[in-house]
Amino acid sequence: MTYRKDFRPRLSGNRKAAFDNITQKERRILVVGDIHAPFELDGYFEFCKDTYAKYNCNQVIFIGDIIDNHYSSFHTTDPDGMGGGDELDFAIQEVQKWVEQFPVADVCIGNHDRIIMRKAFDSQIPKRWVKSYNEVLGTDWNWVDRIVYDGVQYVHGEGGTARTKAKNDMMSTVQGHIHTQAYTEWMVGRNFKVFGMQVGCGVDCNAYAAAYAKNFKKQAIGCGVVIGGHTAINRLMEL
Repeated sequence: MTYRKDFRPRLSGNRKAAFDNITQKERRILVVGDIHAPFELDGYFEFCKDTYAKYNCNQVIFIGDIIDNHYSSFHTTDPDGMGGGDELDFAIQEVQKWVEQFPVADVCIGNHDRIIMRKAFDSQIPKRWVKSYNEVLGTDWNWVDRIVYDGVQYVHGEGGTARTKAKNDMMSTVQGHIHTQAYTEWMVGRNFKVFGMQVGCGVDCNAYAAAYAKNFKKQAIGCGVVIGGHTAINRLMEL
């Protein structure tokens, strides 16, 4: 039996409604949590790929902390950990699989991403002497502090929780940074409704770079999907 290339199964009822919903032309954003390369949890990459496919996404935003920079942290570092060169080499290698899968993406610059930039600034080194994130990591991504799509703002989130940011700005907000939280909360008033979404993270809590959090709550390993600015979905990885 042969089929025409343009053949589509006949759908009706709820099945047709579901098909029409997932194929309509609107922005469907996969929001990847903090990776902290090279200390990413095994399986997180595949989990995000699966989420992108499952929700028929057509855009990607990394919510920040692509790299960890543990060796150069402002906090105490592990004396038995990797040196700067080795950690960066492994981070670049890990980031490449994300680049191959998602060559076009926005990245909200995280506090760990900017550690080297901050130290260069504190050392009075002009920007012209410092390479860009794309040059160092071999990416061609759009690195930003904040970006807005469909009335929703995306930030790394160093100034509190997503619900607080959404309330303060009266604007739907998606953020990462807080590794132990993953939720979507709607705030509805007489004249507006906004949501705050914490997307979780993709960090291996057993890595030495995450030792500072060993007595904290368990990491929320997950990512998010935002559809058309009107629907926000948290997806948590089975561990």
